Amino acid sequence: MSRALLRYIRLSPTKARLIAREVQGMNAEVAIASLEFTPNKAAKLISKVIASAVANGGYDAQDVIITSCRIDAGPVLRRFMPRAKGRATPIRKPTAHILVEVGTSKGAKKSVEAPKQKDSGKRIEAKESTKVKTATKPKAEVKTESKAKTTAKKTEDAKKVSTKKTEGEEK
Repeated sequence: MSRALLRYIRLSPTKARLIAREVQGMNAEVAIASLEFTPNKAAKLISKVIASAVANGGYDAQDVIITSCRIDAGPVLRRFMPRAKGRATPIRKPTAHILVEVGTSKGAKKSVEAPKQKDSGKRIEAKESTKVKTATKPKAEVKTESKAKTTAKKTEDAKKVSTKKTEGEEK
């Protein structure tokens, strides 16, 4: 048996319960098909939760029966509407929680196979690759030496330019 829960939906629980009563005990595939053509916000949301419950269990929708579809009341959002003579009247915006539990009919099997065992060879390869990276450190030292040479060349060039300027001023 698997479950799916959708919480804090901006939907009246009383309106959602009308749809939930129709779906209980039905085949999941038939329930989703019938809810698809029901012109109601609750029908669309309940069909999504049913599909999620089927996927959570790893079942085929053809082999699953909806064991329970429960709509619980969530917190109520309270707003106020300004009215005549400085009054304010309350507006209640109810929320709902949708819980769907599905189970298999007799003789049904899960469609998903057992999870595969992880291969321990990948971990060994990762350790070897770190050894290769440590061996490449001398190349970085070579780069620092070449940087030192280029800075030395720049200082020599700067000295030559400054001596040329001073020679030109003496003449």
